[in-house]
Amino acid sequence: MGEVMFRGNAVMSGYNKDPAATKEVMKDGWLRSGDLGVKHPIGYIQLKDRSKDIIISGGKNISTIEVESVIYSHPAVLEAAVVACPDDYWGGTPCAFVKLKDGFSVREKEIIKFCREKLPHYMAPRSVVFSELPKTSTGKIQKFVLREKAKALGSLSKKGLRRD
Repeated sequence: MGEVMFRGNAVMSGYNKDPAATKEVMKDGWLRSGDLGVKHPIGYIQLKDRSKDIIISGGKNISTIEVESVIYSHPAVLEAAVVACPDDYWGGTPCAFVKLKDGFSVREKEIIKFCREKLPHYMAPRSVVFSELPKTSTGKIQKFVLREKAKALGSLSKKGLRRD
C-alpha cells in the first residue's frame, strides 16, 4: 500500500496564493493526493483509505473504510464512521461512531462482536459511540470533529479497560 500521486498536464501546479499548502502536496512535480492505494497486477489502483484516516494500532495499519463497511452491513446501522482513539498501550484503536436506524436498539458489545466475526480481531472497534454524526452542508461526515471526540474519550488502556 502506498500514497497515490499524480503528475501531468491536467494536474494543478499549486494552490492560489498559498505556497505553504502547495509545498505540502507537491513533490518534484507530483501531486500527493492523500489517498492510499494498492496497485493490482493488471494495472488498476484500488483506493484503500485517506492517509490521515489510517489507524496504526500495535504496529498494524487499519483501514477505517474496511471497518466502516463491516459496520454498515449490520442491519441496525444507518450511518457509521471510524476514527482513531488514542491508546497508551496500542498507540491507537478503532473507535466507531454509529447512528442507528429508527426503531433499532443495539449495544456497544453487539457491534464489537459483529465486527470481530467479520474482521481480524485487531481491526474491530474497541469502543462504539451512538450519536448523530456531524456533517458538512453537503452531507459529508466530518471526521475531524469525531477525532476530537475520540481524543476526549481518552485511552482505554489508561482506564484499565484494555480490550485485547
